[in-house]
Amino acid sequence: MARKCIISGTKHQSGNRVSHAKNKTKHQFQPNLQRKKIFVPELGKNLSIRVTARLLRTIDKLGLNATLKKYNLTIADLC
Repeated sequence: MARKCIISGTKHQSGNRVSHAKNKTKHQFQPNLQRKKIFVPELGKNLSIRVTARLLRTIDKLGLNATLKKYNLTIADLC
């Protein structure tokens, strides 16, 4: 399974770890993915989705339908 948010598409970023001596080594910053069950009234059941913690806050604020509309997705895309 890819480390990617199913709604926003957020994936890893590349960067460097920098030591005290300014030595640089490649490093990947992984997104803060969480597995969450969300109840969808249209389907009448819970969906288990893998989203970032930031997107969970957006879903709490706007709701699932408005968040999906913001990212040009439908509930069918999550299934």
